[in-house]
Order: sequence, then C-alpha cells, then structure tokens
Amino acid sequence: MSDISYSDAARENEASFGDFFALLKPRVMSLVVFTAMVGLLAAPVAVNPFIGFCAILFIAVGGGASGALNMWWDSDIDRIMKRTKGRPIPSGKVDREDALAIGLALSGFAVVMLALATNILAGAWLAFTIFFYVVIYSMWLKRSTPQNIVIGGAAGAFPPVIGWVAATGSMAWEPWLMFALVFMWTPPHFWALALFMRSDYDDAGVPMLTVTHGRRATRRHILAYTALLAVLAIGAGFTSIGGPIYMAVAVVMNALFLLGAIRIARRDEDMAEADNFAVERRFFRLSLLYLFAHFGAILIEALLSRYGLGGWA
Repeated sequence: MSDISYSDAARENEASFGDFFALLKPRVMSLVVFTAMVGLLAAPVAVNPFIGFCAILFIAVGGGASGALNMWWDSDIDRIMKRTKGRPIPSGKVDREDALAIGLALSGFAVVMLALATNILAGAWLAFTIFFYVVIYSMWLKRSTPQNIVIGGAAGAFPPVIGWVAATGSMAWEPWLMFALVFMWTPPHFWALALFMRSDYDDAGVPMLTVTHGRRATRRHILAYTALLAVLAIGAGFTSIGGPIYMAVAVVMNALFLLGAIRIARRDEDMAEADNFAVERRFFRLSLLYLFAHFGAILIEALLSRYGLGGWA
C-alpha cells in the first residue's frame, strides 16, 4: 500500500513537457515575439519570409532561455511569493540545476543560430539582452534597489531593436523609439502589479517601490511615468513609425491609460482594500492591451507604407 502511494506521489511530482515549457515564461515570451516581429517588419527592407521566421523563432528561444535562468536564480524567493510559488522549480516539478542547464543551452543555441540566420550584430544584441536580464536585472538590480524595474525594464525593451537589426544588419533611431515605448511602459505596468499583490514583495524581501517608499509614493510614480509615456507615445505618431492609424490608437489608449493612473493616484489603502484593488487590477490588464495596441498600430503603418499608403504622406 505504501509502495503504491509512493509511486503515485512520484508520478504526480514528475515533470511534464508543460512544466519545462513554463520555465520559458511563455506569457512574457509572447510580448518578446510580438515586439521583435514588429521591429523586424517595420524595418525598411524586404526580409525573406523563412529568414524572418527563423529570426523571430531564435529571438523567442533567447527570451525563453532568459526566463529559465531567471527562474533558476529566483527560485528561493519564488517559493515565498503567492504569484510565483506554483512555478516549476518551487513546486518541485523541475530541479534547479536542470533549469540552469536548459537556460544556458538555449541561450547559446539562440544566439548562435540568430547570428547564422541573420547577422552577427543581431546575435550580439540577443546575447547582451540575455546577459542584461539575467545578470544586471535578476542577479543585481532586483534585490538591491527600488529602481530595479525602471533600469531592468530595458531588458524587455530590446526585442524590437533586435528584430530591426536582424532585418537590416545596422542600427537606426526608429527601433530605439520602439525601445523607449516599452522602457517607459514597464514601470507603471509592474508597479500596478506590485500594488495589488500587496505583501508578496515584502515577504520575499524584494525592494520594490511599494516596499521601500510605500504604496502612496508608488501611486504617484505610476501617474508620473504614465504622463511621460503618453507624451512619448503620442509624439511617436509624428515620426516615420507613426501615421493616422497609430495616432488614433495612441490618443485613445493613452487617454484611457492616463485616466486609470489618475484613479490610482487618488486612492488610498482603505479604498483599495475595500474593493480588492479592482482599479489597480484593471489598470494592469489595460497595460497589456496598451502595449500590444501600440505595436500593432506600428505594424499596420509599416505594412501600409510599403504600398505607399502609410504615414502622413
């Protein structure tokens, strides 16, 4: 009887393909894939469809590798936080050493294959992005400063730059404008999450702004960054990556986003607790739509411009 119970328990704790796939943070990977694809397709060159597919695939693998290495490093605090304790390592599905091996192997594979499929500069940018996310953000910034997500947000902003470089083999200012959109979007996106997750970061000892400066200060920071983001996003509509479609999306989405930030700034903890942080949760969900809408509009403008229909001309 005890042998059967032990066997059942072992099978229950055995890692499945889904557990290993979860190591790659597929939700984050979807954002990486989409913004990298927009960077690649917005570039002013025609890319062979197969090469383009390979480029996006290897960028996605590199993003997944970063996720695995992040889970390897953060497995101790992931066990403490409600949001992350069900991840493969803290749940006991995947060994920490296996996550490290998978992350390193996929990182090397993605960088080399992207360089071979496109160009060395794109491979180098992917390698730097992985290094920035794992070493600069995860190992250094995340546990040492409340500016962790502000500076570390650069890691999530690099994919459109990598996509552009994969297509062109060179740099330009347009992908850095897309970089700036993601970079400025990241703090209010994550601070909203930190607000309604409440004690997670306190319990784990992560110096998120909610922990070091309090939730009131965090609400003010969300409003400030959202206002700056709105100026940047709408201003981008007058550049070569913008146009009437992008501008319409930017005006609507930034009005909604700014309104949400104002509502958050006006709240206190009693109000938030009373409705289970409903306003913060809505703002967080809106932030996901916000970024996809802006990059989707950039993509539409880029595709139309190839037929002489995009932009303000």
